[in-house]
Amino acid sequence: MTDTIPACYNVSIVNPNQFWKTDKVWKTELPILAIQISFTVLLSRLFSIIYKPLHQTRLISQISVGFLLTPPLLGRFTTIFEFIFPVNGIVNVEVLSHIGLIYYAFLSGLEMNLNNILNVNKKAASIAIAGIIFPILVAPCLYVLFRKVYGHSTMFPLEESTNNAYILWTLILTVTGFPVVAHTLSELKLLYTGLGKEALTAAMISDTYGWILFILFVPFSINGKGVIYTVLCTILFIVVCIFVVRPLIQWFIDRKADKDEWNDNQLLFIIMGVLACSCISDFLGSHAIVGAFVFGLILPHGKFAELFMSISDDFVGGFLVPLFFSGTGMRLMLIAIFSQESWPYIILIIILLCAIKILSTLFVTFFFGMRILDGLTLGLILNNKGAMALIMLNIAWDKMIFSVPTYAVITSAVLLMTIVVSPVINVVYKPRQKFEQNKLKTIQKLRVDAELRIIACVHNTRQAASMISIIECFNATRVSPVHVFALYLVELTGRVAALVATHIGKFCCQFGEQNLTRSQEELESIHNTIDALGEAYDAIRVETLNVVSAYTTIHEDIYHSAEEKRTSLILLPFHKQLTLEGTLEVTSVVYKNINQNVMQGAPCSVGIFIDRDFGLVPKINLHICVVFVGGPDDREALAIAWRMARRSGTQLSVVRILLLGEAAEVDALVHDEAQGILSTVIDTDKQKELDEEYISTFRLTVVNNNDSISYSEIDVHSGQDIPTVLNEIEKFGCDIYIVGQGNCRNSKVFSKLLEWCECLELGVIGDILVSNNFGSRSSVLVVQQYGYGGMDFGNNLNQKAINKDIFESVV
Repeated sequence: MTDTIPACYNVSIVNPNQFWKTDKVWKTELPILAIQISFTVLLSRLFSIIYKPLHQTRLISQISVGFLLTPPLLGRFTTIFEFIFPVNGIVNVEVLSHIGLIYYAFLSGLEMNLNNILNVNKKAASIAIAGIIFPILVAPCLYVLFRKVYGHSTMFPLEESTNNAYILWTLILTVTGFPVVAHTLSELKLLYTGLGKEALTAAMISDTYGWILFILFVPFSINGKGVIYTVLCTILFIVVCIFVVRPLIQWFIDRKADKDEWNDNQLLFIIMGVLACSCISDFLGSHAIVGAFVFGLILPHGKFAELFMSISDDFVGGFLVPLFFSGTGMRLMLIAIFSQESWPYIILIIILLCAIKILSTLFVTFFFGMRILDGLTLGLILNNKGAMALIMLNIAWDKMIFSVPTYAVITSAVLLMTIVVSPVINVVYKPRQKFEQNKLKTIQKLRVDAELRIIACVHNTRQAASMISIIECFNATRVSPVHVFALYLVELTGRVAALVATHIGKFCCQFGEQNLTRSQEELESIHNTIDALGEAYDAIRVETLNVVSAYTTIHEDIYHSAEEKRTSLILLPFHKQLTLEGTLEVTSVVYKNINQNVMQGAPCSVGIFIDRDFGLVPKINLHICVVFVGGPDDREALAIAWRMARRSGTQLSVVRILLLGEAAEVDALVHDEAQGILSTVIDTDKQKELDEEYISTFRLTVVNNNDSISYSEIDVHSGQDIPTVLNEIEKFGCDIYIVGQGNCRNSKVFSKLLEWCECLELGVIGDILVSNNFGSRSSVLVVQQYGYGGMDFGNNLNQKAINKDIFESVV
C-alpha cells in the first residue's frame, strides 16, 4: 500500500542481559497496555448491550470499538487517539492480541467435533459445498468488476498486484462462521427447529472446509517461493498430529479426566502445547493459528474440553480477542468508498457480495424441495461471517495485499452480511406466528383414534423416570398411540458453539470420547430411561432430544419444539421433589420460573406433574381423582383423566364443586387483567354451558356404563369451604389428583385465594393439594388448556410472601 507511512520511536536499552531490557516497563508500557485493554473491553461490553435487541454477535461489538477510533469519529481528535494508542504502545497490544487470537483458534478447534462432521446428512453437506463452490466461481468476477468501477484515485489507489488479492478476496466470501451461526440461531430461538438444525450442520461443515481452504491457499498469498513445500509440510504436520499425537495425548488426558486429577501445572502443559504447535505451523510458513486449531481439534471433546473452556473462555474471549478484532474496525476507512464518484456502484457491488451465498443456498434448497422462504432464511444464516473471515482480512492488510479501498469494500460486505441476518430473519421468518392460529391443540379436542403427541421436559434422570410413570397411564393403544418427545433442558453457561457442538446429533462413545461431560452423561442416562418406555409398550414411540439455551429464554425453544412436533400436551416437572420425610422441598427456583414462562405462551396444553413416588404405585389398580370446578382447564383435566380411565383396572372419581351463594360471585377484575398470547375474556355463562355439556356427555357415556367410574357433586358456599371439601375428598384416598389450573375462573372467591398461593402456576386447588400442610401423599397433575391465554404471574408475586402463612393456616 503506497499510502502507508512507517512510525518509528526510540527505545532505551538499560538492562541488555536481563529479560526486560528497559527500566520503564512498569511505569510506562504496562499502564498503556492496561488502558488499551480497559478501553476496548469496556466499550465492547457497552456495544454488546446496545446491540442486544438486534441479536448481534460479540464480534460486531468488538469491531465497533475499533471503528469508533477511525478519523470520521474519535480518530479525528489526535490527542484522544494518541492517549489510547500511542506509537510506543502498538507493539505490545499487537503481541497480546495475536496471543489471544492463537488461543481463540485453539478453543475453536476444541469445540469442533470430528465425529459430527463425518456423520452428516446429504442435504446439509450439499448446502455447505454449494456455499463454497459458487462464491469461488463468482467472487473473482466481482473483484474485477470492483476494480473497473472504482477507477483511479490519487488519495486511495488500488493494489497493483492482484494475484494474492484474488485468493483472499475469494476465500473471505466462502467461509461461514460456525460460532456466529450458533449464536444467531440461539438468539433467534431457531436452534432446535428443523431449519436451525440444517443450518447448524451446514455451518459446521462449511467452517471445516473453510479451515481446509485456509491451510491450502493462504500460504500462496503470504509466502513467495517454496510455497508448495509449506503446504506439504503443513499437511504432514496435521497428519502426524491426528494419527500419532492424538492417540497418545487422548490416553493421557482421558485417564486424568476420569480420575479428576487435573491441577494447574498440568493445564499449563496444555497451554504450552498450544504455543508449541503455533510456533511449528508458523515455522513451516503457514499461519500460527493453524497449529493452535489443529491442537484443539485433536484433544478429547469430553470432560477435559468442558473444564478447559470454563477456565479460559472468559479471559480469552473477554479480554484478549477484543484487542485483535477491534483492529479490524480501526482499519475500516469508509471515506475510501464515498470519496469516489462511482460510490453508488460500489455499494451495489457490496450488496452483490452479500448475495452470493444466499443465491447458492436457494438453488440447493429448491433442489431438495424446501420452501423459498426457508431457503432464503437458511442462506441468510449461512452468510454469517466469523473470526476466520476477519483473520484473513487482517492478513491481507498486514501483508499489504489489500489496498485501503479494497479492504473497505470487502470488510463492509462481511459486516453487512453478519449484521443484517438477525433483523431480517425476525421480519421475514417468524415461526412463532404459526402456532398462534391453531386453537385445537388440546386433549379435549383430540380425536379418539388420533396419535397423542407429548413433550416431556426434564432436567435430570429422576425427572425422566417420573415422567415415564405418568405417561404410562395415558392408555396407549394401536388405535390411539402415544408419541413422546423427551426434552432434556441444558442451561447455556459458556460458548454457544461449544455446547451445541457437544449436543448436536447423537454422540458416540468411541476412542477418546469415553470421558463424557456431566450433561452428556445425564443425556445418555435419560436416553436409556426413555428408550426403556418405548421397548415396554408397542403403542408408545419415544425420542430423546436436548435443548441448550439460557434458562431465561429456554421456554421459547420449548414452544418451537412443541410446534414442530405438533404436540397436544407439554409435561413439565415441578420445581420441588419428594424427600425421605415425605415432604416436598425446592430443587431449583429456576425450574419454577421456566414452568411459569412456558404456561404463559405455550402452543398447546400444559401439565405440571408433582410426583410423590408415583412410579411405585401399581398401575393395575390405579385410582384417579378429578376435582372439577369449571372452566376450560378443568375440562382439559377431565379429558386427560377420561383417556386414562380407558386403561383396564383404572378407577376414576370425578368430584364436581358447585359454587353457590357468595362463592358464585363473579370477579369483574378478571376481565381487565386477562393476558397471554391468546387471551380471551371469559364469558361466564358460556363457560357454564360448556361445562354442563361436557359433564353431561361424560356421565352419559361412561359413568352410567362403567362401575369403575364415579361422579359426585359437592356444594360450596364460601372460600373457607374449599379446603374443607378437599380434606373430605382426601379421606377417600387416591393415587393421583388431576385438576385444572383455573386461570380463567371468574370467581371472586378463587381470585382472593389465588393471592395466598405459594405456587401460582398450580392454581388454587393444585396449590392446596401440593402444600405440605395439607398432608396428602398423592401425586398431582395440574393442567392448563390451550386457547385461553397463559396466566400473568407478575401481579401476585409481591403478595405471595405476605399471604403464605395465612394460606397455610387456612389449609
